[in-house]
Amino acid sequence: MEVLLRLLALLGLLLVGTGLRTVGILGANRTKRLNAAAYYVALPALVFVATYDRAISSIVSLELFVGVIVVLLGTAAVAWSVHRNRTSSARRSVAVVQSYHSNIGYLGVPLIAATFDDRVTAIASAILGFGSLVQVPLTVSILVLINGTSTRVRDQVWNLATNPVLLALLIGIVIGSFGIPVHGTIVVGLDALAALALPLALLCVGASLDLDLPDVDPFATGSVTVVKVAAMPVLAWLVFTLLAVDSDTFTAAVIMLAMPTAVSTYVFAGELGGDERFASLNVFVTTVASVASLFVLIALLG
Repeated sequence: MEVLLRLLALLGLLLVGTGLRTVGILGANRTKRLNAAAYYVALPALVFVATYDRAISSIVSLELFVGVIVVLLGTAAVAWSVHRNRTSSARRSVAVVQSYHSNIGYLGVPLIAATFDDRVTAIASAILGFGSLVQVPLTVSILVLINGTSTRVRDQVWNLATNPVLLALLIGIVIGSFGIPVHGTIVVGLDALAALALPLALLCVGASLDLDLPDVDPFATGSVTVVKVAAMPVLAWLVFTLLAVDSDTFTAAVIMLAMPTAVSTYVFAGELGGDERFASLNVFVTTVASVASLFVLIALLG
């Protein structure tokens, strides 16, 4: 019951963000500032606190690395097959990438930090790191391929290299691996900032949505949702069972890969010829649907 109430509270915050946007309280400028606070402050603080006191060998394994890649590429292949016959390339490209591109940063790590222990959070932070290095290039490549648009590889590499969350992960891993002491006052301050990560992220996600109900394609959105919040977690469960990873790694991997579609896919769609309204709707629907799927997974994982 506690887990269900927590997930419903998260859904409530998401809807609050959408409502504040609708009534004009969270306009574009305020949403941008909230997003910056989450992206540059709260999320990096959370990732650093989760990793600064652990050696990388204690949280990352070859099985984890291989498993995440297999699940991402496997789900992308399933999505390509499911959506291959859509006549609109703009909609087809979005449907494919939103079926596997998970919200592992804004929702994944904060949700795990609020639900599981520190080691699971540390593993989730590592998944965020190398998972992003797979998801982002794959998403850009698919959008470019299907829509015939172009992007500068150098810009995408620079965006990844300067990502504050990934930088915080790298710094935390280096400090943890070399046993560099961190003053307690700093940790307490970062802990306080880290606690803001999930509520800020949910408000930003809700305020970023641009829904156009008359333009809804129930079958297309339903297909994306089923692949993302049902097929992908099942595949993750099977892959990591076969890899025989430890329970903390299993929990972190399955929950992270069960996250709803990332809001960043909406941004990528706008930049690279995708259907933006379709993308926005899918983010909303997969996020709402994930409340039920995550409840089931968390209950099964204890």
